[in-house]
Amino acid sequence: MKRRAILIGVLMALTAACTTPAVTPMPSPVPASPAPTPSPSPATPTATPAGPRELVLMTHDSFAVSEEVLREFEQRYHARVQILKAGDAGAALNKAILAKGAPLADVFFGVDNTFFSRAIREDLFEPYRPKGLEEIPAEFILDPELRLIPIDYGDVCVNYDKKYFREKGLKPPETLEDLARPEYRGLLVVENPATSSPGLAFMLATIAHFGEERWLDFWRALKANDVKITEGWEDAYYKEFSGATGSPGTRPLVVSYATSPAAEVYFSQGQLSEPPTGNVLGKDACFRQIEFAGILKGARNRDLAERWMDYMISLRFQEDIPLQMFVFPVHPKAKLPDFFQKFAEVPKEPARLDPARIDANRERWIQEWTDLMLR
Repeated sequence: MKRRAILIGVLMALTAACTTPAVTPMPSPVPASPAPTPSPSPATPTATPAGPRELVLMTHDSFAVSEEVLREFEQRYHARVQILKAGDAGAALNKAILAKGAPLADVFFGVDNTFFSRAIREDLFEPYRPKGLEEIPAEFILDPELRLIPIDYGDVCVNYDKKYFREKGLKPPETLEDLARPEYRGLLVVENPATSSPGLAFMLATIAHFGEERWLDFWRALKANDVKITEGWEDAYYKEFSGATGSPGTRPLVVSYATSPAAEVYFSQGQLSEPPTGNVLGKDACFRQIEFAGILKGARNRDLAERWMDYMISLRFQEDIPLQMFVFPVHPKAKLPDFFQKFAEVPKEPARLDPARIDANRERWIQEWTDLMLR
């Protein structure tokens, strides 16, 4: 933290009055010198009030927190929070790794379970048990040493355009297997797992569901079924998907988020009372993403970093998460916005993979996918 140096000056003045005795031809008593004027007491030093301490939070570009929630923390702890956005989740983590030993921040937020083991292996974080952690379900706590603390979760799913399927008299797909059926030929758009977080999550869902032996067979079937691939989520959702508001897209199936239908309602500014899209929620059809935060080793303000970690799992912060990042808080007592309760779906059987397995195989899986789908 940058600190402003405080210079305190102490001023002291000492005075004394002296008289020279008169000289006469006859000795005479020497008059007593007047008592010296007392020196004033030194002024009590007055310190300039210290400015707020600075907490640096390093995170990905999608992080958001309301101004009110941020100001509340700053006022409570006489602090200023600097949010350092460093690209997508993978890029931000890479920058934190490159700065290891001389961290750019006090706290890092945005490690998810696809990069969890890498973050732990790089030894970036200090253990800390935040106040209130006992309220957080054990299923979200992946690090027994508490170097990374769960903050939120969400699911990557296939969204479908309700209007398209209604007008075509076609039943929306319900499972991963359905996506390769001939009636859905040319309808699906997915993101490249090498360049997109939801693309990677969807690929991992297929690996969890089909296993090492069959997952590439599934992708061969998708390729034969005319799946379209984009580099990122925005192109897939807003340019190719027919169900997104204002999109010129023609494909009624897209890899997106389970909360995307709720977001369509929220951002319609009252024009929509029901989501125009739905989710494919069959077994393993969605991949559960959990996001974590941790105190970076070498943090300049360790005590303030601890208070921030406490704050991130408090109800005040947790209840701010849905409207800021459209994911779910990990605190089970956090109250959700009404539209979130009504329209944001949570799959009953999301796909899961052990973070260590992801870390050990991620690059190989991406390369195998690339060799099959793009060459």
